[in-house]
Amino acid sequence: MGESNTDDEIDNFGWDTDDELETQKPTLSSCSSLIVPSGSSTVGSGEASSSASGCNSKLISHFVGMGFSDKMVVKAIEENGEGNSEAILEALLTYSALDSSPPVQEQVTDSDESDESSSAYEGSFLDDFSDSDSCADNEENTNDMSEKEKKVLFLADMGYVVEEATIAVDRCGADSSIEELTDFICAAQMAKAADATLPPEIKPRPNHLFSSYSENKKRKYLQYKLWEKKKHQMGNERRRVNEDDETIRLPNPMIGFGVPTETCATIHRALPDSAIGPPYFYYENVALAPKGVWNTISRFLYDIEPEFVDSKFFCAAARKRGYVHNLPIQNRFPLLPIPPKTIHEALPLTRKWWPKWDSRTKLNCLQTCIGSAKLTDRIRKALEDWDTEPPLNIQKYVLDECRKWNLVWVGRNKVAPLEPDEVEMLLGFPKNHTRGGGISRTDRYKSLGNSFQVDTVAYHLSVLKDMFPNGITMLSLFSGIGGAEVALYRLGIPLKLVVSVEISEVNRNIVRSWWEQTNQKGTLIDIADVQQLNGDKLEQFINTFGGFDLVVGGSPCNNLAGSNRVSRDGLEGKQSALFYDYFRILDLVKCIMGKKQ
Repeated sequence: MGESNTDDEIDNFGWDTDDELETQKPTLSSCSSLIVPSGSSTVGSGEASSSASGCNSKLISHFVGMGFSDKMVVKAIEENGEGNSEAILEALLTYSALDSSPPVQEQVTDSDESDESSSAYEGSFLDDFSDSDSCADNEENTNDMSEKEKKVLFLADMGYVVEEATIAVDRCGADSSIEELTDFICAAQMAKAADATLPPEIKPRPNHLFSSYSENKKRKYLQYKLWEKKKHQMGNERRRVNEDDETIRLPNPMIGFGVPTETCATIHRALPDSAIGPPYFYYENVALAPKGVWNTISRFLYDIEPEFVDSKFFCAAARKRGYVHNLPIQNRFPLLPIPPKTIHEALPLTRKWWPKWDSRTKLNCLQTCIGSAKLTDRIRKALEDWDTEPPLNIQKYVLDECRKWNLVWVGRNKVAPLEPDEVEMLLGFPKNHTRGGGISRTDRYKSLGNSFQVDTVAYHLSVLKDMFPNGITMLSLFSGIGGAEVALYRLGIPLKLVVSVEISEVNRNIVRSWWEQTNQKGTLIDIADVQQLNGDKLEQFINTFGGFDLVVGGSPCNNLAGSNRVSRDGLEGKQSALFYDYFRILDLVKCIMGKKQ
Protein backbone atom coordinates (compact mmCIF):
# COMPACT_ATOMS: atom_id res chain seq x y z
CA MET A 1 0.00 0.00 0.00
CA GLY A 2 3.04 2.22 0.21
CA GLU A 3 3.76 2.16 -3.51
CA SER A 4 2.02 5.33 -4.56
CA ASN A 5 1.59 7.32 -1.36
CA THR A 6 2.50 10.96 -1.70
CA ASP A 7 3.82 12.87 1.29
CA ASP A 8 0.43 14.44 1.99
CA GLU A 9 -1.36 11.14 1.68
CA ILE A 10 1.01 9.49 4.11
CA ASP A 11 0.72 12.31 6.63
CA ASN A 12 -3.05 11.97 6.58
CA PHE A 13 -2.95 8.18 6.79
CA GLY A 14 -5.76 6.66 8.86
CA TRP A 15 -4.29 4.73 11.77
CA ASP A 16 -7.29 4.34 14.05
CA THR A 17 -8.49 0.95 12.90
CA ASP A 18 -11.45 1.05 15.27
CA ASP A 19 -13.08 3.92 13.40
CA GLU A 20 -15.02 3.54 10.19
CA LEU A 21 -16.31 5.99 7.64
CA GLU A 22 -19.98 5.85 6.90
CA THR A 23 -20.80 4.28 3.59
CA GLN A 24 -22.20 6.92 1.34
CA LYS A 25 -25.79 6.47 0.37
CA PRO A 26 -26.03 5.58 -3.32
CA THR A 27 -28.03 7.93 -5.47
CA LEU A 28 -29.76 7.56 -8.77
CA SER A 29 -28.72 10.14 -11.30
CA SER A 30 -31.21 11.84 -13.53
CA CYS A 31 -31.22 9.68 -16.61
CA SER A 32 -33.61 7.70 -18.71
CA SER A 33 -32.79 4.40 -17.04
CA LEU A 34 -34.70 3.02 -14.09
CA ILE A 35 -34.23 -0.24 -12.25
CA VAL A 36 -37.53 -1.71 -11.20
CA PRO A 37 -38.09 -4.32 -8.47
CA SER A 38 -37.55 -7.18 -10.89
CA GLY A 39 -33.96 -5.98 -11.26
CA SER A 40 -34.06 -5.26 -15.00
CA SER A 41 -33.40 -1.92 -16.63
CA THR A 42 -35.93 0.00 -18.67
CA VAL A 43 -34.80 2.69 -21.05
CA GLY A 44 -37.30 5.03 -22.66
CA SER A 45 -36.60 6.77 -25.95
CA GLY A 46 -38.51 9.07 -28.25
CA GLU A 47 -41.95 10.61 -27.79
CA ALA A 48 -44.82 8.65 -26.28
CA SER A 49 -47.85 8.17 -28.48
CA SER A 50 -51.41 8.99 -27.43
CA SER A 51 -52.50 5.35 -27.11
CA ALA A 52 -51.33 2.18 -25.30
CA SER A 53 -50.41 0.52 -28.56
CA GLY A 54 -47.94 3.30 -29.34
CA CYS A 55 -46.05 3.05 -26.01
CA ASN A 56 -43.08 0.88 -25.35
CA SER A 57 -44.67 -2.36 -24.14
CA LYS A 58 -41.64 -3.31 -22.04
CA LEU A 59 -41.74 0.02 -20.22
CA ILE A 60 -45.44 -0.43 -19.53
CA SER A 61 -45.02 -3.99 -18.29
CA HIS A 62 -42.37 -2.95 -15.78
CA PHE A 63 -44.49 -0.22 -14.25
CA VAL A 64 -47.49 -2.55 -14.23
CA GLY A 65 -45.26 -5.02 -12.42
CA MET A 66 -44.77 -2.40 -9.71
CA GLY A 67 -48.49 -2.54 -8.98
CA PHE A 68 -49.80 0.33 -11.11
CA SER A 69 -52.74 -0.17 -13.50
CA ASP A 70 -52.30 -0.24 -17.31
CA LYS A 71 -54.45 2.87 -17.69
CA MET A 72 -52.47 4.79 -15.10
CA VAL A 73 -49.12 3.82 -16.67
CA VAL A 74 -50.22 4.81 -20.18
CA LYS A 75 -51.49 8.15 -18.89
CA ALA A 76 -48.19 8.86 -17.10
CA ILE A 77 -46.16 8.00 -20.22
CA GLU A 78 -48.37 10.20 -22.41
CA GLU A 79 -47.85 13.18 -20.10
CA ASN A 80 -44.13 12.75 -19.46
CA GLY A 81 -42.73 10.88 -22.45
CA GLU A 82 -40.96 7.52 -22.45
CA GLY A 83 -37.54 9.09 -21.98
CA ASN A 84 -38.18 10.45 -18.46
CA SER A 85 -38.62 7.46 -16.15
CA GLU A 86 -38.29 9.51 -12.97
CA ALA A 87 -41.12 11.83 -13.99
CA ILE A 88 -43.26 8.80 -14.91
CA LEU A 89 -42.67 7.22 -11.50
CA GLU A 90 -43.44 10.48 -9.69
CA ALA A 91 -46.62 10.89 -11.70
CA LEU A 92 -47.68 7.33 -10.90
CA LEU A 93 -47.12 7.95 -7.19
CA THR A 94 -49.24 11.07 -7.47
CA TYR A 95 -52.05 9.21 -9.24
CA SER A 96 -51.96 6.49 -6.56
CA ALA A 97 -52.18 9.06 -3.80
CA LEU A 98 -55.14 10.77 -5.47
CA ASP A 99 -56.99 7.52 -6.09
CA SER A 100 -56.53 6.33 -2.50
CA SER A 101 -57.16 9.63 -0.67
CA PRO A 102 -60.52 10.53 0.91
CA PRO A 103 -62.70 12.87 -1.20
CA VAL A 104 -62.17 15.78 1.19
CA GLN A 105 -58.42 15.67 0.74
CA GLU A 106 -56.87 18.49 -1.25
CA GLN A 107 -55.82 17.26 -4.65
CA VAL A 108 -52.26 17.24 -5.90
CA THR A 109 -52.43 18.05 -9.57
CA ASP A 110 -48.86 18.62 -10.64
CA SER A 111 -46.20 15.91 -10.70
CA ASP A 112 -43.51 18.60 -10.37
CA GLU A 113 -44.65 19.81 -6.93
CA SER A 114 -42.05 20.84 -4.37
CA ASP A 115 -40.56 18.47 -1.80
CA GLU A 116 -43.00 19.81 0.79
CA SER A 117 -46.00 18.89 -1.35
CA SER A 118 -44.50 15.48 -2.06
CA SER A 119 -44.04 14.82 1.65
CA ALA A 120 -47.59 15.98 2.34
CA TYR A 121 -49.25 13.57 -0.06
CA GLU A 122 -47.02 10.75 1.08
CA GLY A 123 -48.00 11.34 4.69
CA SER A 124 -51.71 11.54 3.97
CA PHE A 125 -51.55 8.45 1.80
CA LEU A 126 -49.67 6.50 4.45
CA ASP A 127 -52.22 7.61 7.04
CA ASP A 128 -54.83 5.66 5.08
CA PHE A 129 -53.13 2.43 6.11
CA SER A 130 -54.10 3.00 9.74
CA ASP A 131 -57.37 4.89 9.27
CA SER A 132 -59.17 2.63 6.82
CA ASP A 133 -59.16 -0.80 8.43
CA SER A 134 -57.75 -2.82 11.31
CA CYS A 135 -56.51 -6.38 11.38
CA ALA A 136 -58.72 -7.59 14.21
CA ASP A 137 -58.34 -11.25 13.22
CA ASN A 138 -54.65 -11.09 14.00
CA GLU A 139 -54.90 -8.75 17.00
CA GLU A 140 -52.70 -6.27 15.14
CA ASN A 141 -53.67 -2.63 14.86
CA THR A 142 -52.05 -0.49 12.23
CA ASN A 143 -52.95 2.60 14.24
CA ASP A 144 -49.90 1.65 16.32
CA MET A 145 -47.63 1.52 13.30
CA SER A 146 -44.54 3.65 13.36
CA GLU A 147 -43.50 5.95 10.53
CA LYS A 148 -40.95 3.35 9.50
CA GLU A 149 -43.61 0.63 9.25
CA LYS A 150 -45.84 2.91 7.18
CA LYS A 151 -43.03 3.64 4.75
CA VAL A 152 -42.22 -0.06 4.44
CA LEU A 153 -45.84 -0.92 3.67
CA PHE A 154 -46.07 1.91 1.15
CA LEU A 155 -43.01 0.57 -0.68
CA ALA A 156 -44.41 -2.95 -0.53
CA ASP A 157 -47.63 -1.66 -2.13
CA MET A 158 -45.50 -0.32 -5.00
CA GLY A 159 -44.18 -3.84 -5.65
CA TYR A 160 -40.95 -3.97 -3.67
CA VAL A 161 -40.46 -6.92 -1.35
CA VAL A 162 -40.44 -6.19 2.37
CA GLU A 163 -36.73 -7.01 2.77
CA GLU A 164 -35.75 -4.38 0.18
CA ALA A 165 -38.07 -1.81 1.67
CA THR A 166 -36.88 -2.42 5.23
CA ILE A 167 -33.23 -2.08 4.26
CA ALA A 168 -33.95 1.15 2.37
CA VAL A 169 -35.77 2.69 5.33
CA ASP A 170 -33.05 1.57 7.75
CA ARG A 171 -30.33 3.12 5.62
CA CYS A 172 -32.05 6.33 4.53
CA GLY A 173 -34.13 6.96 7.64
CA ALA A 174 -37.86 6.90 8.27
CA ASP A 175 -38.10 10.63 7.50
CA SER A 176 -36.88 10.11 3.91
CA SER A 177 -39.28 10.70 1.06
CA ILE A 178 -40.66 7.81 -0.98
CA GLU A 179 -38.72 9.11 -3.98
CA GLU A 180 -35.46 8.92 -2.00
CA LEU A 181 -36.26 5.41 -0.83
CA THR A 182 -37.06 4.14 -4.32
CA ASP A 183 -33.91 5.82 -5.62
CA PHE A 184 -31.91 3.97 -2.97
CA ILE A 185 -33.39 0.60 -3.94
CA CYS A 186 -32.93 1.21 -7.65
CA ALA A 187 -29.35 2.42 -7.23
CA ALA A 188 -28.51 -0.59 -5.07
CA GLN A 189 -29.82 -2.89 -7.79
CA MET A 190 -27.89 -1.02 -10.47
CA ALA A 191 -24.63 -1.30 -8.52
CA LYS A 192 -25.37 -4.83 -7.31
CA ALA A 193 -24.29 -3.62 -3.91
CA ALA A 194 -22.83 -6.46 -1.85
CA ASP A 195 -24.38 -5.38 1.41
CA ALA A 196 -24.11 -7.89 4.22
CA THR A 197 -27.70 -7.27 5.33
CA LEU A 198 -29.18 -7.94 1.91
CA PRO A 199 -30.57 -11.43 1.39
CA PRO A 200 -28.63 -13.42 -1.21
CA GLU A 201 -31.52 -13.36 -3.65
CA ILE A 202 -34.25 -10.75 -3.94
CA LYS A 203 -37.37 -12.12 -5.55
CA PRO A 204 -40.08 -9.81 -6.91
CA ARG A 205 -43.37 -9.71 -5.14
CA PRO A 206 -46.13 -11.58 -7.02
CA ASN A 207 -48.58 -9.23 -8.71
CA HIS A 208 -51.70 -10.80 -7.23
CA LEU A 209 -54.96 -8.84 -7.17
CA PHE A 210 -56.81 -9.06 -3.89
CA SER A 211 -60.51 -8.80 -3.35
CA SER A 212 -60.13 -5.90 -1.00
CA TYR A 213 -57.59 -3.28 -0.06
CA SER A 214 -57.86 -4.35 3.58
CA GLU A 215 -56.81 -7.95 2.90
CA ASN A 216 -53.86 -6.75 0.79
CA LYS A 217 -52.74 -4.40 3.55
CA LYS A 218 -53.09 -7.07 6.23
CA ARG A 219 -50.98 -9.55 4.27
CA LYS A 220 -48.19 -6.99 3.82
CA TYR A 221 -48.33 -6.04 7.49
CA LEU A 222 -47.95 -9.68 8.55
CA GLN A 223 -45.11 -10.09 6.04
CA TYR A 224 -43.38 -7.13 7.63
CA LYS A 225 -43.77 -8.64 11.09
CA LEU A 226 -42.34 -11.94 9.87
CA TRP A 227 -39.32 -10.08 8.50
CA GLU A 228 -38.89 -8.27 11.82
CA LYS A 229 -39.03 -11.64 13.60
CA LYS A 230 -36.45 -13.06 11.19
CA LYS A 231 -34.12 -10.10 11.85
CA HIS A 232 -34.57 -10.59 15.59
CA GLN A 233 -33.61 -14.26 15.28
CA MET A 234 -30.57 -13.32 13.18
CA GLY A 235 -29.57 -10.81 15.84
CA ASN A 236 -29.83 -13.47 18.53
CA GLU A 237 -27.65 -15.75 16.46
CA ARG A 238 -25.05 -13.01 16.03
CA ARG A 239 -25.12 -12.38 19.76
CA ARG A 240 -24.56 -16.08 20.43
CA VAL A 241 -21.56 -16.01 18.09
CA ASN A 242 -20.23 -12.93 19.87
CA GLU A 243 -20.71 -14.62 23.24
CA ASP A 244 -18.78 -17.62 21.97
CA ASP A 245 -16.06 -15.27 20.73
CA GLU A 246 -15.54 -14.01 24.26
CA THR A 247 -13.95 -17.37 25.07
CA ILE A 248 -10.97 -16.31 22.92
CA ARG A 249 -9.43 -13.32 24.66
CA LEU A 250 -6.12 -11.66 24.00
CA PRO A 251 -3.82 -12.36 26.96
CA ASN A 252 -2.00 -9.67 28.89
CA PRO A 253 0.94 -9.97 28.75
CA MET A 254 0.76 -11.47 25.27
CA ILE A 255 3.24 -14.30 25.76
CA GLY A 256 1.31 -17.23 24.28
CA PHE A 257 2.38 -20.57 25.75
CA GLY A 258 5.60 -18.99 26.96
CA VAL A 259 8.51 -16.82 25.82
CA PRO A 260 12.21 -17.11 26.72
CA THR A 261 12.35 -13.95 28.84
CA GLU A 262 9.15 -14.37 30.86
CA THR A 263 8.33 -16.99 33.46
CA CYS A 264 4.92 -18.59 33.23
CA ALA A 265 3.16 -21.68 34.45
CA THR A 266 3.80 -24.90 32.55
CA ILE A 267 1.07 -25.38 29.98
CA HIS A 268 -0.18 -28.73 28.78
CA ARG A 269 -2.55 -28.81 25.85
CA ALA A 270 -4.40 -31.70 24.25
CA LEU A 271 -4.95 -31.43 20.51
CA PRO A 272 -8.12 -32.76 18.87
CA ASP A 273 -7.52 -36.03 16.98
CA SER A 274 -8.27 -34.31 13.67
CA ALA A 275 -5.45 -31.81 14.31
CA ILE A 276 -2.66 -34.32 14.89
CA GLY A 277 -0.15 -34.56 12.03
CA PRO A 278 1.29 -35.40 9.68
CA PRO A 279 1.80 -32.79 8.53
CA TYR A 280 2.63 -30.21 11.13
CA PHE A 281 1.10 -26.84 10.30
CA TYR A 282 1.62 -23.27 11.42
CA TYR A 283 -0.75 -20.37 10.63
CA GLU A 284 -0.22 -16.69 11.50
CA ASN A 285 -2.30 -13.49 11.34
CA VAL A 286 -2.82 -10.22 13.19
CA ALA A 287 -4.02 -10.64 16.78
CA LEU A 288 -6.20 -7.50 16.77
CA ALA A 289 -8.69 -8.79 14.22
CA PRO A 290 -12.43 -8.02 14.26
CA LYS A 291 -14.45 -9.90 16.81
CA GLY A 292 -15.26 -13.43 15.75
CA VAL A 293 -12.39 -13.80 13.28
CA TRP A 294 -10.21 -15.90 15.57
CA ASN A 295 -13.18 -18.08 16.48
CA THR A 296 -13.64 -18.81 12.79
CA ILE A 297 -9.95 -19.44 12.22
CA SER A 298 -9.79 -21.76 15.21
CA ARG A 299 -12.94 -23.61 14.18
CA PHE A 300 -11.65 -24.27 10.67
CA LEU A 301 -8.20 -25.25 11.91
CA TYR A 302 -9.50 -28.20 13.90
CA ASP A 303 -10.58 -26.22 16.99
CA ILE A 304 -7.02 -25.50 18.09
CA GLU A 305 -6.62 -22.70 20.61
CA PRO A 306 -4.64 -19.78 19.11
CA GLU A 307 -1.34 -18.75 20.66
CA PHE A 308 -1.13 -14.94 20.88
CA VAL A 309 2.37 -13.48 21.11
CA ASP A 310 3.76 -9.94 21.00
CA SER A 311 7.21 -9.90 19.38
CA LYS A 312 8.35 -7.18 21.77
CA PHE A 313 9.45 -10.10 23.98
CA PHE A 314 11.83 -11.18 21.21
CA CYS A 315 13.08 -7.87 19.74
CA ALA A 316 12.87 -4.08 20.10
CA ALA A 317 9.57 -3.70 18.20
CA ALA A 318 6.03 -4.75 19.04
CA ARG A 319 4.20 -7.11 16.68
CA LYS A 320 1.02 -8.63 18.07
CA ARG A 321 0.17 -11.83 16.21
CA GLY A 322 -1.94 -14.94 16.64
CA TYR A 323 -0.64 -18.39 15.72
CA VAL A 324 -2.61 -21.60 15.27
CA HIS A 325 -0.47 -24.71 15.03
CA ASN A 326 -0.22 -28.38 16.02
CA LEU A 327 3.44 -28.20 17.05
CA PRO A 328 4.66 -29.38 20.44
CA ILE A 329 5.03 -26.51 22.91
CA GLN A 330 7.64 -28.07 25.21
CA ASN A 331 11.44 -27.84 24.80
CA ARG A 332 11.43 -24.70 22.68
CA PHE A 333 14.58 -22.63 22.45
CA PRO A 334 15.39 -19.17 21.04
CA LEU A 335 17.66 -18.23 18.19
CA LEU A 336 21.19 -17.17 19.04
CA PRO A 337 22.51 -14.60 19.34
CA ILE A 338 19.65 -13.08 21.32
CA PRO A 339 18.55 -9.95 19.41
CA PRO A 340 18.59 -6.50 21.07
CA LYS A 341 15.47 -5.85 23.13
CA THR A 342 15.40 -2.04 23.36
CA ILE A 343 15.65 0.82 20.88
CA HIS A 344 19.03 1.96 22.22
CA GLU A 345 20.44 -1.57 22.08
CA ALA A 346 19.20 -2.02 18.51
CA LEU A 347 20.10 1.52 17.35
CA PRO A 348 22.91 2.70 19.64
CA LEU A 349 23.69 5.83 17.59
CA THR A 350 20.29 7.28 18.53
CA ARG A 351 21.19 7.39 22.23
CA LYS A 352 23.27 10.56 21.82
CA TRP A 353 20.33 12.59 20.53
CA TRP A 354 17.47 10.98 22.44
CA PRO A 355 15.71 13.60 24.64
CA LYS A 356 14.87 12.74 28.22
CA TRP A 357 11.20 13.48 27.68
CA ASP A 358 10.94 10.71 25.02
CA SER A 359 10.43 7.69 27.27
CA ARG A 360 10.12 5.08 24.51
CA THR A 361 12.15 1.88 24.90
CA LYS A 362 10.29 -0.17 22.26
CA LEU A 363 9.11 0.65 18.76
CA ASN A 364 5.56 0.06 17.67
CA CYS A 365 4.58 -2.48 15.03
CA LEU A 366 6.69 -2.05 11.89
CA GLN A 367 4.41 -1.02 9.05
CA THR A 368 4.40 -1.13 5.27
CA CYS A 369 5.04 2.62 4.88
CA ILE A 370 7.00 5.35 6.65
CA GLY A 371 6.66 8.97 7.75
CA SER A 372 7.29 11.61 5.11
CA ALA A 373 10.03 14.22 4.82
CA LYS A 374 7.40 16.94 5.30
CA LEU A 375 6.42 15.43 8.63
CA THR A 376 9.97 15.27 9.96
CA ASP A 377 10.54 18.85 8.81
CA ARG A 378 7.44 20.04 10.69
CA ILE A 379 8.72 18.33 13.82
CA ARG A 380 12.13 20.03 13.43
CA LYS A 381 10.51 23.46 13.09
CA ALA A 382 8.28 22.80 16.10
CA LEU A 383 11.35 22.03 18.26
CA GLU A 384 13.99 24.47 17.06
CA ASP A 385 12.29 27.48 18.67
CA TRP A 386 13.10 26.05 22.10
CA ASP A 387 16.65 26.05 23.42
CA THR A 388 15.60 24.06 26.46
CA GLU A 389 12.96 21.39 26.92
CA PRO A 390 9.88 22.22 24.79
CA PRO A 391 6.50 22.80 26.43
CA LEU A 392 4.24 19.84 27.12
CA ASN A 393 1.96 20.45 24.14
CA ILE A 394 4.93 20.35 21.75
CA GLN A 395 6.27 17.23 23.47
CA LYS A 396 2.92 15.52 23.09
CA TYR A 397 2.66 16.38 19.40
CA VAL A 398 6.18 15.12 18.69
CA LEU A 399 5.79 11.91 20.72
CA ASP A 400 2.45 11.09 19.09
CA GLU A 401 4.00 11.36 15.63
CA CYS A 402 7.12 9.44 16.69
CA ARG A 403 5.05 6.57 18.05
CA LYS A 404 2.76 6.54 15.03
CA TRP A 405 5.56 6.42 12.48
CA ASN A 406 8.35 4.79 14.53
CA LEU A 407 10.56 7.87 14.17
CA VAL A 408 13.96 7.85 15.90
CA TRP A 409 16.34 10.66 16.87
CA VAL A 410 19.26 11.19 14.49
CA GLY A 411 20.38 14.69 15.50
CA ARG A 412 19.46 17.73 17.55
CA ASN A 413 15.73 18.33 16.96
CA LYS A 414 15.94 15.81 14.10
CA VAL A 415 13.85 12.64 13.79
CA ALA A 416 13.82 10.22 10.88
CA PRO A 417 12.03 7.02 9.86
CA LEU A 418 13.80 3.69 10.10
CA GLU A 419 15.97 2.65 7.18
CA PRO A 420 15.09 -0.64 5.39
CA ASP A 421 18.20 -2.38 6.71
CA GLU A 422 17.21 -1.36 10.27
CA VAL A 423 13.76 -2.85 9.73
CA GLU A 424 15.39 -6.05 8.42
CA MET A 425 17.49 -6.28 11.59
CA LEU A 426 14.50 -5.69 13.89
CA LEU A 427 12.49 -8.40 12.11
CA GLY A 428 15.32 -10.92 12.26
CA PHE A 429 16.26 -11.01 8.57
CA PRO A 430 19.87 -10.96 7.35
CA LYS A 431 21.31 -7.62 6.27
CA ASN A 432 20.42 -6.66 2.69
CA HIS A 433 17.81 -9.41 2.53
CA THR A 434 15.49 -7.13 0.54
CA ARG A 435 18.16 -4.94 -1.06
CA GLY A 436 19.17 -4.88 -4.72
CA GLY A 437 17.96 -6.89 -7.67
CA GLY A 438 15.81 -4.06 -8.96
CA ILE A 439 13.74 -3.82 -5.76
CA SER A 440 12.71 -0.26 -4.91
CA ARG A 441 12.90 1.31 -1.47
CA THR A 442 9.10 1.44 -1.36
CA ASP A 443 8.83 -2.26 -2.17
CA ARG A 444 11.32 -3.07 0.57
CA TYR A 445 9.19 -1.34 3.21
CA LYS A 446 6.02 -2.96 1.90
CA SER A 447 7.49 -6.47 1.84
CA LEU A 448 9.07 -6.14 5.28
CA GLY A 449 5.90 -4.69 6.81
CA ASN A 450 3.94 -7.79 5.76
CA SER A 451 6.51 -10.32 6.96
CA PHE A 452 6.99 -12.63 9.96
CA GLN A 453 9.16 -11.61 12.90
CA VAL A 454 11.78 -14.33 12.41
CA ASP A 455 12.90 -14.72 16.04
CA THR A 456 9.31 -15.26 17.21
CA VAL A 457 8.51 -17.80 14.51
CA ALA A 458 11.83 -19.59 15.02
CA TYR A 459 11.09 -20.02 18.73
CA HIS A 460 7.87 -21.86 17.84
CA LEU A 461 9.49 -23.93 15.06
CA SER A 462 12.55 -24.84 17.14
CA VAL A 463 10.87 -28.07 18.33
CA LEU A 464 11.28 -29.43 14.78
CA LYS A 465 15.08 -29.51 14.89
CA ASP A 466 15.36 -32.84 16.73
CA MET A 467 12.47 -34.31 14.74
CA PHE A 468 14.00 -33.66 11.31
CA PRO A 469 17.79 -33.84 11.68
CA ASN A 470 18.16 -34.80 8.01
CA GLY A 471 16.06 -31.97 6.68
CA ILE A 472 12.45 -30.93 6.21
CA THR A 473 9.99 -30.61 3.31
CA MET A 474 7.78 -27.56 3.57
CA LEU A 475 4.75 -26.15 1.77
CA SER A 476 4.97 -22.38 2.29
CA LEU A 477 1.69 -20.57 1.52
CA PHE A 478 1.70 -16.76 1.22
CA SER A 479 5.48 -16.98 1.60
CA GLY A 480 6.15 -13.25 1.47
CA ILE A 481 9.89 -12.70 1.77
CA GLY A 482 10.52 -16.13 3.27
CA GLY A 483 10.22 -15.55 7.02
CA ALA A 484 9.60 -19.23 7.79
CA GLU A 485 12.38 -20.34 5.45
CA VAL A 486 14.87 -17.98 7.09
CA ALA A 487 13.76 -19.13 10.56
CA LEU A 488 14.31 -22.82 9.75
CA TYR A 489 17.66 -22.06 8.14
CA ARG A 490 18.82 -20.06 11.17
CA LEU A 491 17.71 -22.95 13.40
CA GLY A 492 20.01 -25.25 11.46
CA ILE A 493 17.21 -27.35 9.93
CA PRO A 494 18.14 -28.29 6.32
CA LEU A 495 15.54 -27.37 3.70
CA LYS A 496 15.18 -30.44 1.48
CA LEU A 497 12.17 -29.04 -0.40
CA VAL A 498 10.23 -25.80 -0.28
CA VAL A 499 7.14 -25.28 -2.43
CA SER A 500 6.70 -21.53 -2.12
CA VAL A 501 3.36 -19.94 -3.08
CA GLU A 502 3.50 -16.15 -3.32
CA ILE A 503 1.64 -13.80 -5.66
CA SER A 504 4.14 -10.92 -5.49
CA GLU A 505 6.91 -11.19 -8.06
CA VAL A 506 9.05 -8.85 -5.93
CA ASN A 507 8.76 -11.21 -2.97
CA ARG A 508 9.41 -14.30 -5.09
CA ASN A 509 12.59 -12.69 -6.38
CA ILE A 510 13.70 -11.90 -2.81
CA VAL A 511 13.22 -15.52 -1.72
CA ARG A 512 14.94 -16.88 -4.83
CA SER A 513 17.89 -14.54 -4.28
CA TRP A 514 18.20 -15.55 -0.61
CA TRP A 515 18.03 -19.23 -1.60
CA GLU A 516 20.95 -18.76 -3.98
CA GLN A 517 22.98 -16.48 -1.69
CA THR A 518 22.83 -19.01 1.16
CA ASN A 519 23.75 -21.95 -1.13
CA GLN A 520 20.73 -24.04 -0.25
CA LYS A 521 21.11 -27.67 -1.35
CA GLY A 522 17.41 -28.48 -1.55
CA THR A 523 14.77 -27.74 -4.15
CA LEU A 524 12.78 -24.49 -4.35
CA ILE A 525 9.58 -24.50 -6.42
CA ASP A 526 7.76 -21.22 -7.04
CA ILE A 527 3.99 -20.95 -7.58
CA ALA A 528 2.42 -17.53 -8.14
CA ASP A 529 -1.20 -18.00 -7.08
CA VAL A 530 -2.45 -19.99 -4.11
CA GLN A 531 -5.77 -20.55 -5.87
CA GLN A 532 -3.96 -22.46 -8.63
CA LEU A 533 -2.77 -25.06 -6.14
CA ASN A 534 -5.37 -27.79 -6.54
CA GLY A 535 -5.64 -31.42 -5.51
CA ASP A 536 -3.94 -32.75 -8.64
CA LYS A 537 -0.83 -30.59 -8.15
CA LEU A 538 -0.67 -31.43 -4.46
CA GLU A 539 -0.94 -35.14 -5.16
CA GLN A 540 1.81 -34.81 -7.77
CA PHE A 541 4.12 -33.11 -5.25
CA ILE A 542 3.32 -35.66 -2.55
CA ASN A 543 3.93 -38.61 -4.90
CA THR A 544 7.21 -37.08 -6.11
CA PHE A 545 8.67 -35.91 -2.80
CA GLY A 546 6.93 -38.19 -0.30
CA GLY A 547 4.69 -35.62 1.32
CA PHE A 548 5.15 -32.44 3.36
CA ASP A 549 6.47 -32.28 6.91
CA LEU A 550 5.26 -28.73 7.51
CA VAL A 551 2.60 -26.42 6.02
CA VAL A 552 3.26 -22.76 6.92
CA GLY A 553 1.28 -19.65 6.00
CA GLY A 554 -0.06 -16.26 7.00
CA SER A 555 -2.89 -15.07 4.76
CA PRO A 556 -3.33 -11.32 4.06
CA CYS A 557 -4.68 -9.11 6.86
CA ASN A 558 -5.94 -6.31 4.58
CA ASN A 559 -9.56 -6.82 5.66
CA LEU A 560 -8.81 -7.42 9.34
CA ALA A 561 -6.72 -4.70 10.98
CA GLY A 562 -3.50 -2.75 10.83
CA SER A 563 -2.30 0.20 8.80
CA ASN A 564 -2.77 -1.63 5.50
CA ARG A 565 -6.37 -2.52 6.17
CA VAL A 566 -8.56 -1.68 3.19
CA SER A 567 -11.92 -2.68 4.63
CA ARG A 568 -13.60 -4.07 7.71
CA ASP A 569 -15.01 -7.14 5.94
CA GLY A 570 -13.09 -9.63 8.07
CA LEU A 571 -12.55 -13.08 6.59
CA GLU A 572 -15.17 -12.33 3.95
CA GLY A 573 -13.00 -9.58 2.45
CA LYS A 574 -11.33 -10.15 -0.89
CA GLN A 575 -7.78 -10.50 0.49
CA SER A 576 -8.38 -11.98 3.93
CA ALA A 577 -10.77 -14.59 2.52
CA LEU A 578 -7.63 -16.31 1.25
CA PHE A 579 -7.48 -17.88 4.73
CA TYR A 580 -9.97 -20.40 3.42
CA ASP A 581 -7.46 -21.36 0.73
CA TYR A 582 -4.93 -22.07 3.47
CA PHE A 583 -7.43 -24.39 5.15
CA ARG A 584 -8.47 -25.93 1.81
CA ILE A 585 -4.90 -26.77 0.88
CA LEU A 586 -3.97 -27.99 4.37
CA ASP A 587 -6.99 -30.27 4.47
CA LEU A 588 -6.17 -31.65 1.00
CA VAL A 589 -2.60 -32.38 2.08
CA LYS A 590 -3.83 -34.18 5.20
CA CYS A 591 -6.33 -36.25 3.19
CA ILE A 592 -3.87 -37.18 0.41
CA MET A 593 -1.10 -38.05 2.86
CA GLY A 594 -3.57 -39.98 5.01
CA LYS A 595 -4.48 -42.18 2.05
CA LYS A 596 -0.80 -42.89 1.37
CA GLN A 597 -0.22 -44.26 4.87
